[in-house]
Amino acid sequence: MLVVFVTSVDAQTDSGNHVTLDTSARACVFTGPEMSKTKQAVEVESLFPMFFSGGYHFCIGYRYHNFRVRISVINGGDYDAEPAVTKNSSSEFKRYYKTSPGIFLGYNVWHHLEVYSYLELHTFKIEQKSTGLTRDIHSKDIGGGVSYQFFLGPHIYLQPGVHVYLRSDHGANFNGTVYNIPNVDIAPVIRLGYRIWGKYQK
Repeated sequence: MLVVFVTSVDAQTDSGNHVTLDTSARACVFTGPEMSKTKQAVEVESLFPMFFSGGYHFCIGYRYHNFRVRISVINGGDYDAEPAVTKNSSSEFKRYYKTSPGIFLGYNVWHHLEVYSYLELHTFKIEQKSTGLTRDIHSKDIGGGVSYQFFLGPHIYLQPGVHVYLRSDHGANFNGTVYNIPNVDIAPVIRLGYRIWGKYQK
């Protein structure tokens, strides 16, 4: 949220040649286009921390009033999801996001606060630390999330949030040692976005 302070000075000369300065300070708070006034919008965004680990994440979304649909693709590179986002992580294995698509359906419940559900067709590469062996696990992850758009101008925004991923049982056998992927992941996320087009209520 950007706050700009504007000071106005008015000079007046009276019959006694006195100069009166009328100084007032106004705080102009810019929060970006309010969602209640957004009729339609097209936005692109990225879970940009993925680039720091050699991966990537791209997403494009379309908003119609309070509803929003997004399509994304993610590749986590060397990012190890096992200790970072799971409650019962395995110290014997690493888990990486391979290229995976997803679709999100959201609704703005208040101002810039969005709740959403999603389906992501994840492919995880599982690596056994002691041997270096890898196996792939394919999982249809569903879940929900909540996040808030903080506009830094008329187009750019940051959107931190929390995701809860739910999945059925999946495992991989490493020569007798079985890895079982957790059924629940809880992950903090932050996305950098850009509103490339918008139509607003007058």
